[in-house]
Amino acid sequence: MADNLFGDDAPVGREDAANGLAPLAERLRPRTLADVVGQEHLTGPEGAIGRMVAAGQLSSIILWGPPGTGKTTIARLLAEAVGMRFSALSAVFSGVADLRTAFADAEKMAAAGKRTLLFVDEIHRFNRAQQDGFLPYVERGTVVLVGATTENPSFALNAALLSRAQVLVLNRLGEDALALLVARAEADVGRGLPVTDEAKVALVASADGDGRFLLNQVETLFAAAIRNPLGSSELAQFLHRRMPVYDKDRDGHYNLISALHKALRGSDPQASLYYLARMLVAGEEPLYVLRRLVRFASEDVGLADPQALVQCLAAKDAYQFLGSPEGELAIVQACLYLATAPKSNAAYAAQKAAFASARDTGSLAPPANILNAPTKLMKDLGYGAGYAYDHDAPDGFSGADYWPEGMGAQTYYQPTDRGFEKRIAERIAWWDEQRRMRGGG
Repeated sequence: MADNLFGDDAPVGREDAANGLAPLAERLRPRTLADVVGQEHLTGPEGAIGRMVAAGQLSSIILWGPPGTGKTTIARLLAEAVGMRFSALSAVFSGVADLRTAFADAEKMAAAGKRTLLFVDEIHRFNRAQQDGFLPYVERGTVVLVGATTENPSFALNAALLSRAQVLVLNRLGEDALALLVARAEADVGRGLPVTDEAKVALVASADGDGRFLLNQVETLFAAAIRNPLGSSELAQFLHRRMPVYDKDRDGHYNLISALHKALRGSDPQASLYYLARMLVAGEEPLYVLRRLVRFASEDVGLADPQALVQCLAAKDAYQFLGSPEGELAIVQACLYLATAPKSNAAYAAQKAAFASARDTGSLAPPANILNAPTKLMKDLGYGAGYAYDHDAPDGFSGADYWPEGMGAQTYYQPTDRGFEKRIAERIAWWDEQRRMRGGG
């Protein structure tokens, strides 16, 4: 039963393939690891998979990579290469009962001297308890586990399972690998694609590294009655636009917001705008992007340009007032403002230092002279006694000591010499000098 749960990847008979009954992607599925495109860093002689096959011994692995990069194919070919039984499950369609059946079958085969490679697609979709269920069978060698995931294993898989498996990263297919797939498809069909050379380049680019998607598009073109080769614009109309690969609660979401943040911090307005566009075009919630921009304004610009925070909050108001798509221009404006603003994390560093100090010295009382004394008892205790009112002092500055007794003055905020903070640094330096001269610090 377990072998049939993943029907999409069941072997296709050579007769069916020869008669053209199987989908193109299935007919072109590699027969050997050497036929796999774009993953030579793993399947080549010096790659982790190549070395395992050469040694004839497999260890449990997790194949992590984007869709359509060959994870299922590699798993099946691995089993064939070392003479193991191949059993496949999909975490999308399988439950505890299916896992039990798969493990029971593997134990029977092990007793007969046949080892099992258990391939689990979308393994991250199994919950923590189900993932723990793999451990005893992996440890005993009942199965060699090959899991496939598009999600970061560090977050998606149990630490215990990860410690027993090697994570291998599959690359997004490059243009050369995708072009080779197109050439193989044309050879299989026996004729060229009904598109111009320019359109073929655009077709490869539209796949965004996904080989399976590309072959499905190629099959659609071959199946259509196209008399004259399609140009790029005609091809786009025929196939329609492919939405970017982006899942708002998965890696794509976190990767792009991280890229946007780093590009802003690096003062690259062009790259910043690109990643902002990637997120908004893919359907990210604009208010989420705005929240991240507001945070950036305080964390990475701060007082080097106090208007950065104002710009971001104004963009939030403008977007809420206008909605999409008109309001998205305000988000772009805020993004460009942040990217081109002078940068400083002095306020962010000061926050962390001050919070740490507050946790360490939270019981120290402020000096009595700066405390209010609304009652006679408090006055008798010295509250407010000797307080120097700064507005009455020369230059509006008394130079008094405001730190708890026994703590001593601390320095948390250290402004940079960039943007408006340069002026702030000059003020602080003047105040510090006055304190020394007046004996207050």
